[in-house]
Amino acid sequence: MTTTTIPKLTDIYKTHPLDIPTNKLNLDSLQQLPDTYDWIQPDAFPSFRDPNISLSDSVPLIDLSLPNAPHLIGNALKTWGVFQVINHGVPISLLNSMESFTNTLFDLPSPHKLKAARTPDGVTGYGLPRISTFFPKRMWSEGFTIVGSPLEHFQKLWPNEYSKYCDITEEYSREMKSLCGRVIWLALGELGITREDVNWAEANGDFKTSNAVIQLNSYPVCPDPDRAMGLGAHTDTSLLTILYQNNTRGLQVLREGNRWVMVEPVTGALVVQVGDLLHILTNGLYPSSAHQAVVNQNRKRISIAYFFGPSESAEISPLNKLVTPTQPLLYPTVTWTEYLRKKAQLFNNTLSSIRLSAPLTGALDINDHNQVKV
Repeated sequence: MTTTTIPKLTDIYKTHPLDIPTNKLNLDSLQQLPDTYDWIQPDAFPSFRDPNISLSDSVPLIDLSLPNAPHLIGNALKTWGVFQVINHGVPISLLNSMESFTNTLFDLPSPHKLKAARTPDGVTGYGLPRISTFFPKRMWSEGFTIVGSPLEHFQKLWPNEYSKYCDITEEYSREMKSLCGRVIWLALGELGITREDVNWAEANGDFKTSNAVIQLNSYPVCPDPDRAMGLGAHTDTSLLTILYQNNTRGLQVLREGNRWVMVEPVTGALVVQVGDLLHILTNGLYPSSAHQAVVNQNRKRISIAYFFGPSESAEISPLNKLVTPTQPLLYPTVTWTEYLRKKAQLFNNTLSSIRLSAPLTGALDINDHNQVKV
């Protein structure tokens, strides 16, 4: 009998290393924008310099304590692929602690941060976004990625205080996992899906063997924000992404009509975004949220993203109840690791590369944003 070894998420990055340059520049100290940061927007997306960026169209804001919250979530995910949530149960004090910790990390001197630098074939630690390799110009940001325990890296950064920051990160991960599970079941329930329909969600639907990645981002003050980009346009591979952003605007999501909409910060709110795997699971009914992050000339911005996904071996495919003669099967069965491997090669072309048939009305095609239907 042959035993098949299931690759771990981190193995994908080792088998598909990306040539990401080490960030040795202290962006805070630069008075002029280097040519390497003079951003070129991909043709598939509208310009981030467009003066008509929508400020009147608002991403749905949902109070999770309201009786009609499930209906509001389902509608928001069908029409936007993203919403903001308040009264979510995550302690505001914990959000404040994570924000303070993130600022502490990125305020360290550059040589000190490089002690915890991500290796070329690794995924954890300090460095530039992994998606950097898919764009011709650098992004005006720096990041720190956490998969599993951050102990080794935190010991390098704070030899005497690492346990405090480990505790904060672990508490944050527990709260985010719980919230993700809650939101997913509310969202799937609006499509008529029960826990019995998702066999990889564990016996009681608690996603016990789920995986997650925490991404800390810093967007320093930029001397020429009209020519720079904080994070290039993309979708996430996850089921759900929950983003905490401080009170500085910067996150933009792609909306109907191929236009960017600014996600205005709301005190205590969290941004919930559909990832590619939930797009697949719902047979395109909940579209992946294409998004980017812009920078500004006056205030540093930080954000904390929690990417929630299934176990390495969980087979994700459109749920049977969502495949009908009028809504044909759109995607094959994939695991998160298989999808990550493909995305490491094809980036924003991944969903379309595995699609079995034409997209449903309402499904987002990341590769045809001039005809986006959301």
